[in-house]
Amino acid sequence: MKIISTPLELKRYLKTINKTIGFVPTMGALHEGHISLIKEARKQNELVVVSIFVNPTQFSKDEDLDKYPKKDGADKKICEISGVDILFFPNAKDIYGSDEVSLMAPKVRGFVLEGLTRPSHFNGVLTVVMKLLNIVNPTKVYFGKKDAQQLNLISLMVKQLFMSVEIVAVDTVRESDGLALSSRNIYLSKDERKEALKISSALYLARNLITRNILEVEVIKEQMLNSLQPLEIFYVEILNHDFEIIKKVEVGRSLVLVEVRVGETRLLDNIWL
Repeated sequence: MKIISTPLELKRYLKTINKTIGFVPTMGALHEGHISLIKEARKQNELVVVSIFVNPTQFSKDEDLDKYPKKDGADKKICEISGVDILFFPNAKDIYGSDEVSLMAPKVRGFVLEGLTRPSHFNGVLTVVMKLLNIVNPTKVYFGKKDAQQLNLISLMVKQLFMSVEIVAVDTVRESDGLALSSRNIYLSKDERKEALKISSALYLARNLITRNILEVEVIKEQMLNSLQPLEIFYVEILNHDFEIIKKVEVGRSLVLVEVRVGETRLLDNIWL
C-alpha cells in the first residue's frame, strides 16, 4: 500500500496509471462500515484509493472537531489488510488555502434535517468532496446509505455540475443488536449505548407498520416519536428518495430518517423502503 500526503503528489501519481479507480473518502476511525465500502470498491475497480481527512469546514465552532476520534495507526493497518492500493492522508493546510472558493449547499435540501441545526455543515461537506474528487478523479466513489442526506446532496452536486464520476451507495452496516456503525459510537457510555438502540427500534417499528399496510406518514411518525422518548430528538422524517415531503409511504421509493442526541452524542440512522 502506498501512502501519499499531498494533493499534487497524488494527482501526479494517478496520471501515470491507466486503471479504473474506486475511491472511498473517510474521516478515519475506520470500522466495518468503512470496510464494506472498501470491499465494494475492491470488487468493482482495478485500483482502490482511500482518503482519511477530518474536514474542519463541516464542523461548527461548538462541535467536536478536536475530539473527533483519531486512530491513524489502526486505520492504516485496516486499509492495508483490506487491499487498499493508495491511502491519501493530507493535512488541512494542503486542502485549504487562506482565501477559499467554496460551494454552497442548495437553499432547501441543504438546510433541512441535519442542515437545520448545522447550517454550515453541508457547505463544508460539498466543498471537501469536490476537492477530493478533483484530486483523485475516480471512476466510482463510494458512500454509505446511513448518511442519506449527505449522499443525496453529493449526488445532486455531481449531477448539477456535470461531473463524470459514478456514485455507489452501500447499505448500512449494523451491530448484531441493530445499532448502526458510526465513528461516534465510541463516545457512548454503556448505558447510553443501550439508549441508542431506541433509534434502530424506531426504524424497525416504522417498517413493521408499513408491512401491515399502515402508510400514513403522520401516523408512523407519531408512533416513532413516542418510541424514542426520552431522547432529545432532532427530527423524525419520512420522505421520498428525492428528499421530497410525502403524505403516504410509497414502498420502494421512500426513506425513514431519524437523528437524536444520546448523552452528548448526535446519532443519525435511516432505512430505505
